[in-house]
Amino acid sequence: MSNYQVLLYYLYVPIEDPEMFAAEHLKLCQSFNLKGRILIAKEGINGTVSGLTEDTEKYMTYMHNNEQFKDIFFKIDPADHQAFKKMFVRPRPELVSLKLEDDINPLELTGEYLSPTEFKEAILDEDTIVIDARNDYEYDLGHFRGAVRPDIRNFRELPQWIRDNKEKFMDKRVVTYCTGGIRCEKFSGWLVREGFKDVGQLHGGIATYGHDPKVRGELWDGAMYVFDERISVPINHVDPVIVGRDWFDGTPCERYVNCGNPECNRQMLCSEENEAKYVRGCSHECRVHPRNRYIPENDLSIEKWQSRIESLGEDFPIDILLQRS
Repeated sequence: MSNYQVLLYYLYVPIEDPEMFAAEHLKLCQSFNLKGRILIAKEGINGTVSGLTEDTEKYMTYMHNNEQFKDIFFKIDPADHQAFKKMFVRPRPELVSLKLEDDINPLELTGEYLSPTEFKEAILDEDTIVIDARNDYEYDLGHFRGAVRPDIRNFRELPQWIRDNKEKFMDKRVVTYCTGGIRCEKFSGWLVREGFKDVGQLHGGIATYGHDPKVRGELWDGAMYVFDERISVPINHVDPVIVGRDWFDGTPCERYVNCGNPECNRQMLCSEENEAKYVRGCSHECRVHPRNRYIPENDLSIEKWQSRIESLGEDFPIDILLQRS
């Protein structure tokens, strides 16, 4: 039996003073020895925390005993250790950032909630379009079978991508999903406001789908990306497969790293062998970037760095060599 638990949750509920609430809630979480990230906005709360099972249970009891947060639904994952290194509670203008000129209030406008069973039926319906509301690197690690992969690096790019491709979806039934459900609350509401007639969302997100005793994660391929030290968690307990592909050679892979170039920082699936071979650079420009973090982290000399770059048939910058001479 695991000694720790990871809690994923959110609730759209008015919070009068996010800054004061964040400061007080940080002290509360610290009193329960929790670690993680919680965002507080006037529109509500969005958090992922981890801790010993008994401490997370105390936290959930405290929140449910608070009239303001009694309706929070916690997605719970067992863990062998803390999933975070520190505890942060921060005020924010929005819980999830779509950067809309006219924001969506999910308490007033959102898509139809679909249970895991109803969502599975939607996936199997050839007349339904399933849109992944997450970032591209999340999709690449795992996704629902047949789901549309928006060509976006972050969530706030999604509305424009939909507008650019509207003709593909406008006359269809559209259902959407995300990790825990919070992004879909606003995105599905935005779809309705944009004129989509039949919009649904996976209630509770992928995390709930994976725990549902009836569907057991079926029709999900790969792993689910999570924003903590676990990086990924399994979802499909029926017929799991690996869909992630190594950035460099396309072989099956579920290991994520950030590009060594701090100005790029692209998340990419990559084996340890290829990380070393390509000095964690997603492109030639990133591999030879003077601030490539892989070089000092692995104590590579300029000669070894040059050797790895030239072994790829690429040129090593003369200005870096001149710095050495």
